Amino acid sequence: MSGDPPPVAHARRRRRWRWLLRVAGLVVLLAIGLVVLWVTTWPDVAPLAKRFPETTAFIERDRAKGVKVRWRPVAYDNIADDLKLAVLVAEDINFFSHRGFDTFEMSQAARDALEGGRVRGASTITQQLAKNLWLSPEKTPRRKLEEAVLSWRLERALSKRRILELYLNVVQFGPGTYGAAAASTHYFGVPPSQLTADQAAQLAASLPRPSTWHPGASSSGYARHVERIRGRMERATWLEKLL
Repeated sequence: MSGDPPPVAHARRRRRWRWLLRVAGLVVLLAIGLVVLWVTTWPDVAPLAKRFPETTAFIERDRAKGVKVRWRPVAYDNIADDLKLAVLVAEDINFFSHRGFDTFEMSQAARDALEGGRVRGASTITQQLAKNLWLSPEKTPRRKLEEAVLSWRLERALSKRRILELYLNVVQFGPGTYGAAAASTHYFGVPPSQLTADQAAQLAASLPRPSTWHPGASSSGYARHVERIRGRMERATWLEKLL
């Protein structure tokens, strides 16, 4: 028919489509290769089931700045239950019932932000552990993706108790002060097993802003947060049997 394109145009169009398909295939293969390389070069989570890390990303960040770091890991049973309870009610009260991500807290945080209320984080203890061990405090999409994947791996490789034990040993409780043992000795002169409920609340209250919120700080916001945590601890007695 007179309206049909000439054979030369047909051939040109086929060559163009074949070229586009080859380019698309190469792009997909390159993307897959980059993802595989990205994931396979990530830290191995499994060894954490039996031993403490030799260091963390946050500790090395402080050391690079010349900060004197206090850090001494201790076993879970050598940390007062009051500190475990204080940290849970302050940071992740649903820790024992989720698998690394608290969808309820995430939706509540998003709703508060949309309604113009207090902007708050919704990261679980598992997510915070992944960030402290291997990542940075930056809030970029890539860092959040890495945090999500590492959190997923932590939850599948370790028990809840072990995740909490690691968290209590690596999280920052004040300037250069990491873990329950260093914090309890530095601020109160006692081992972590002897922390009182009030001392535990003071340490847990430092977690959102450890550079300025810590025992001895004069911040009124910090003092209010300590009181909030004490109130939550008194109401969350049901958590004690899970510790």
